[in-house]
Amino acid sequence: MNYGIMMFPTDSAIHPAELAKEVEARGFESLWFPEHTHIPVSRQSAPPGGGELAEQYWHTYDLFVALTAAATATSKLKIATGICLIIERDPIITAKEIATLDMLSSGRLTIGIGGGWNAEEMANHGTEFKKRWKIMRERILAMKEIWTKDEPEYHGEFVDFDKIWSYPKPVQKPHPPILLGGDGPRTFDRIIEYCDGWLPIVLPSLDLDGKIKELKDKAQNSGRDSKEITVSCIIPAPLVNEEMIGKVKDSDVERVVLGVAPGKEDTVIPALDKLAKLVS
Repeated sequence: MNYGIMMFPTDSAIHPAELAKEVEARGFESLWFPEHTHIPVSRQSAPPGGGELAEQYWHTYDLFVALTAAATATSKLKIATGICLIIERDPIITAKEIATLDMLSSGRLTIGIGGGWNAEEMANHGTEFKKRWKIMRERILAMKEIWTKDEPEYHGEFVDFDKIWSYPKPVQKPHPPILLGGDGPRTFDRIIEYCDGWLPIVLPSLDLDGKIKELKDKAQNSGRDSKEITVSCIIPAPLVNEEMIGKVKDSDVERVVLGVAPGKEDTVIPALDKLAKLVS
């Protein structure tokens, strides 16, 4: 079992490079950063789990800049997006950012993606909430073309470009693993079509073993090798405890990602020490 750490990298928290070094020093396999480009001051979208939205959501560093800092400060630690909001990003630029970071990190990058929840945020990027899944699908498929072809082109409803030259190509072949978050009625269909794994948030109510079996069976029935599809579980910071870790550690999962509340060194480092003992 591999264990990772997830934290919002904010302008008031421990530096991403320092965090990465501390995570690697304690034997964790990976470090995951989420992203939000901004949070609209006026919105109707409710945050995940309800309640008031924490300030960390609009104080987060740029995702790929923060991950680059983490990558250059370490040598073995895997770095990951958890999640990257593809529906708010230009696919040609994002394909280059991902390929560049995969090369600069010597192939240590994993891409977690999701449809997002903040309708007003994505609307500011020109994405209609109801069309976000269709847009994400086309952008991922287009990026795959860019990563794997010398003269890629893509012609869809939302992404459309003739042949281009775009380098570098990712170190990992054919590209860094793409994991899809969520637990909706179409999640597994999307994973089977254009992703490499599932990235669920583990809540006490989640039937993880049952869901994994459903995913593997659906993959096999669709003609895809179920062994190619991995599962990485996220336990949110407020829910990280021995009981929740025990809920997933005996399941068919590649890794468990443990959430840590953002903070300065004096709070984050003791939290990492505690988690390292908990999973040792």
